[in-house]
Amino acid sequence: MATWNSRGLRGSTLEDLINRTNEQYREKGLALIQKIPTPITPVKMDKESRHITLAYFEQRSTVDYIGAVQGYPVCFDAKECSVDTFPLANIHQHQVNFMRDFEKQGGLAFFLIFFSSDDIFYYLPFRDLMVFWDRMQEGGRKSFRREELKEEYYLPRKGGFLVPYLEGISVDLKNRG
Repeated sequence: MATWNSRGLRGSTLEDLINRTNEQYREKGLALIQKIPTPITPVKMDKESRHITLAYFEQRSTVDYIGAVQGYPVCFDAKECSVDTFPLANIHQHQVNFMRDFEKQGGLAFFLIFFSSDDIFYYLPFRDLMVFWDRMQEGGRKSFRREELKEEYYLPRKGGFLVPYLEGISVDLKNRG
């Protein structure tokens, strides 16, 4: 099993781990998940290297990943947190709206959260996020603490997968009845 320096793990490395896990799931016929690129409009290009040197985002992205897991449509976003309190400011209203609409269409929406200080991955079902989101909207805390999370959604490393989120999906589906 691959290892990494958790202190050096930041957004793009988290994305790399998830992308590699998605490749492993595809190779084993377990899931087909794609990274959704954020659309940009180039403003300036280096003519010699043909690289974009300046650009702006065309629109807000919805989620990081979308696809299917054994017949279930899924979408999810990946977030990193270096402390035990996750600020809801890291999640945007347009993401909540998209995920709500996705679930209304029969899909499964969730967040993968990496608590980097403890090198732990957590699967946060959309419905559980909404408990914290609604609390914030009603004037309550603008974050949630790890102690508020359900133990069953922590993702244990097993099977050689770097971010074994199919384990979280399995628990989520079982809890939905």
